[in-house]
Amino acid sequence: MHQVNFINGKTRVFGIVGDPIEQVRSPEMVTWEFHQRQHNAVVIPIHVAREDFDGVVPDIMRMRNLDGLIFTIPFKVKAIELAKTLGPQASLVGAINAIKRQSNGEWCGEIFDGLGCVEAFKRRGIALKDKRIQLIGLGGAGSAICMAVAQEHPSLMRLFDLNEQRTEQMVKLVQQISPKTVVEVGLPRCDDVDVLMNASPVGMLSDARLPLAATNFDKNLVVFDAIVMPENTPLLTLAQDCGCELVRGREMMLGQISRLVDYFLVP
Repeated sequence: MHQVNFINGKTRVFGIVGDPIEQVRSPEMVTWEFHQRQHNAVVIPIHVAREDFDGVVPDIMRMRNLDGLIFTIPFKVKAIELAKTLGPQASLVGAINAIKRQSNGEWCGEIFDGLGCVEAFKRRGIALKDKRIQLIGLGGAGSAICMAVAQEHPSLMRLFDLNEQRTEQMVKLVQQISPKTVVEVGLPRCDDVDVLMNASPVGMLSDARLPLAATNFDKNLVVFDAIVMPENTPLLTLAQDCGCELVRGREMMLGQISRLVDYFLVP
């Protein structure tokens, strides 16, 4: 029998929970980072239906060899209920995308999407300071992105989300973080901004929709889509055809991998 050396009875288990789950890239990316650091751990995808979350996930967290979970659509806001304590980003955003078992057995949650998004722009050499931003979607990932972008002090942030209460909360947060930033709320448009950001699930997997009404973009527009799969979403495909610079969801994921693993490995 052939033997492998990348998983065994001592392997520590992490999971990523979502509905759907086939679009995620965390299992391979985070597992590889663990292995690069010579840490015996693996990340597995866990598909939990929305209606089963409350009954299934707390039981999964009872596994003795489970050290942490990553959360994706649609659970980043819901999952905060599982955490005994929260990190600074999660406390502000009200959502988590990671939870870890601490040495005292308690679970601590934090969110890294916003940090990963800003890091992706920095790696491209694209400054957000003094830029005009259109952000679509203020769910778990979108709220984290909104907060992190506000910390870069853009000149304008126009926000759009179907949840009016959540939008109002994020407007107040942006105003607190960056008082000189002009904050607007309204239907998304891109004719008067420098950066278009989609943090909604519109365009994920086989969804052929665009997150805003548009048939073309100015070539000077920078377009970001937080969706990881497909890599070329309908939004990014249109932007590419128009000659825009693209920032992909995979780049956001790469931007937070190191911080995510740091978080998991600190007791």
